[in-house]
Amino acid sequence: MPELPSQWQTPSPSPLPAEFVRAVQEYALNDTWQYLAQLLWQRGIRQPELLAGFLDSACYQPTSPFAFGAEMEWAVERIQQARQTEEVVAIWGDFDADGVTATAVLWDGLGQFFQPHRTLVYYIPNRLTESHGLSQSGIDQLQQQNCRLIITCDTGSTNQAEIDYARSLGLDVIITDHHTLPAERPPVTAIINPRYLSADHPLATLSGVAVAYKLVEALYERLPTVPQRPLEHLLDLVAIGLIADLVELKGDCRYLAQRGIEQLQRQANPATATRPGLTKLLELCKRTGDRPTDISFGLGPRINAVSRIQGDAHFCVELLTSQDSHLCSHLAEATELANARRKALQKDLTKQVRDRLAHLDLSTTGVIVLADEQWHPGVLGLVAGQIAQEYGRPTILLSIESDADWPSSPLQGQSLSPPLPAAPSPYSRSADAHGGSPLPTPVRLTLTAEAHSPLPLARGSARSAHNLDLYQLVQDQQHLLHRFGGHPLAAGLSLPVENLSLFTEAINQRSLQQLDLSSPVVLDIDLEVTVAELGKDLFQTLKLLEPCGMGNPAPRLLIRNGWFTDVKQQKIRDRKGQVVQYIKTDFALWDATVRTGFPGIWWGHYPSELPPQPCDVVVELDWNAYRRRYEVRLIAVRSAANQSVPAPEPSLPELLDWRGQSPIDSPSPSAEPLVLRQCPSSWAEFRLWWQRAQQQARPLAIAYSRPEQPPPQTLWSQLVGIAKYLSRTGQIATRQQLRAKLEVGDRCLQLGFRALQGLGFTLTSRDAGFQIEPGQPLSHPDAPTLEAIQQFLAAVREEQFQRAYFYQLPLDKLRLLLTQVSAEATATKPE
Repeated sequence: MPELPSQWQTPSPSPLPAEFVRAVQEYALNDTWQYLAQLLWQRGIRQPELLAGFLDSACYQPTSPFAFGAEMEWAVERIQQARQTEEVVAIWGDFDADGVTATAVLWDGLGQFFQPHRTLVYYIPNRLTESHGLSQSGIDQLQQQNCRLIITCDTGSTNQAEIDYARSLGLDVIITDHHTLPAERPPVTAIINPRYLSADHPLATLSGVAVAYKLVEALYERLPTVPQRPLEHLLDLVAIGLIADLVELKGDCRYLAQRGIEQLQRQANPATATRPGLTKLLELCKRTGDRPTDISFGLGPRINAVSRIQGDAHFCVELLTSQDSHLCSHLAEATELANARRKALQKDLTKQVRDRLAHLDLSTTGVIVLADEQWHPGVLGLVAGQIAQEYGRPTILLSIESDADWPSSPLQGQSLSPPLPAAPSPYSRSADAHGGSPLPTPVRLTLTAEAHSPLPLARGSARSAHNLDLYQLVQDQQHLLHRFGGHPLAAGLSLPVENLSLFTEAINQRSLQQLDLSSPVVLDIDLEVTVAELGKDLFQTLKLLEPCGMGNPAPRLLIRNGWFTDVKQQKIRDRKGQVVQYIKTDFALWDATVRTGFPGIWWGHYPSELPPQPCDVVVELDWNAYRRRYEVRLIAVRSAANQSVPAPEPSLPELLDWRGQSPIDSPSPSAEPLVLRQCPSSWAEFRLWWQRAQQQARPLAIAYSRPEQPPPQTLWSQLVGIAKYLSRTGQIATRQQLRAKLEVGDRCLQLGFRALQGLGFTLTSRDAGFQIEPGQPLSHPDAPTLEAIQQFLAAVREEQFQRAYFYQLPLDKLRLLLTQVSAEATATKPE
């Protein structure tokens, strides 16, 4: 289970200076102004003269782009030279929301000074087949298009080798980025990166899209008569990238986000819209564009989903910048479907990771490092961030690019792609319709020799916790890595599979020197309110703090002694009406101050997880534009302090460890033990034996031997061989015989049967067992059959992992876990 916050921290109210209170009251919209004053004070906005610039963007004085100094001067000079000589300029972007919007900002912004598709092109790496940053293969492509200048956005600061390669081909490079800097300045024409500025500089926290915007702003200042469109038309894109990238919204970051949301709100109205792609996206995600949550929960995930699912993010730039309403409608629909697929993959992967973590000793784990061949690389970062937050541990999740576990027979020679269907390209962009060469269509990831390093690699994402500098932590192990980049809170990396165990051990040792794992996981709470105070007035007051994000989080509200009614589960449906495997729970929240419950939702949770008794809850107040109602999003819940009742101490059986020894050599217990001789493959199986021993008042002796672990593909080949033998001889085999022969459980056997049926075998259940007939074997297995085989292999791998875990688990740890399970079962038993 996740390491839920063991401590809820509420601020201690303190008297506020009268001058400050009077200044806050000038901005108050209703009688809840005291909450605004309290929140501003808690967040360090304590001088009356700072209030105007913080609460009203019109009162903020933005910083000049030339505050970047000589680097900005050099960049502008080189771009002007390229314009005068009609050189081909390439924008090198990145595939996440910040990188995509940064590319779109430069495409629209530089497009006022260059001719798109003739002297201005752009390139974005494929998320599934390429890495972040510059690459020699991409540089070669641009060089073949006669490119003479590359301008990066949201990437490139640490690509020393690739920069040297570009220079060797005669290409100049301008870097605009916000990620970690190299030890020495790279040999580029200019590098515009806010990390060169002091931490208190108003530009210090700019994201990639905001840095790109500042470069365009500088060009607008130097060549004011050239642009035909106002600079402000870029601000909606800037707001999307800023908020989606979770940078600290202070200084110019907050100002640009505020102005950008104002511009974004115009896109929701067809009468004022200038970007048909954003208009359609807002319609699909049922948002109005006036809230930062419209980006963080609506636009941002959808833009990110395209590259997460399909790899290629080029059409997202087209979606954001094209004026073709028909094309944008098709692109937005494809984006919506990609996001639905992303939700399902994320939910499934999160469950798998939690299941794996249930068998790890987190008390000695500083950094969670997990890898698997079946994990889709596009959602690793999302799940890593979720796990890092839930468990209070930096988390690294990796996908292993290896075909070692793919079946060799009877599918010898067949190419197996990941079990993700390629999303159809909804458009075909022609050169004569838009000028220039066609936009690359989304591609499906196929594992080919050309896509691999000479050594199998594990690729994935890392997310930090406890403000640990994850970048430095991983960089310390760079001798074990293939590629690496990022910043202190998030990073991407790849390493040879053979280095994975060394890397895991080394990074854990290093992290344990910096992390205090005994410290509680703290949930910071901003205000304590009642259910009666939830609604329009409080919402309007809290909205004055927006845009919220890093450094200025959405206010968390504590409600004591509340309870839930009208609890129901709802599955999300995509645009085609199909159910997505992603759930939410709706409820009504009550306390003693109301006669009507207040609506709320709990994303990713089931109704059974809500306690039936009075409890304390932490929520965020929101406005649901689609349902046109105020509602709360549940953040955390726990039993109310005055309602908690200690659970009775269960009577537990004695646990004996006979692993690796003969029962006759073991101490003779007071009662004949119940002996478990087969190594279990799940906690459910182990608990059944534990409960039997408890019911019979007998000790439980674990006497299983070390489990054999043949490769999963060997078991698949054995199963196919058994099926061929039984179909040839007409003999019958029982389920017990098949399980014993293959040493697998019922779930694996059932998945194996499904895969055999896909190959053309016919399975018939008889009284004595199963009869298998050859049927009409398929010469070329279809995609569902290939996926069924992969599911069988994954299930075998999981069972083997579980058996190895149960074999090596120390007796004291096993006894502790079983005791906790029994205590939980007793505590949750209905009265």
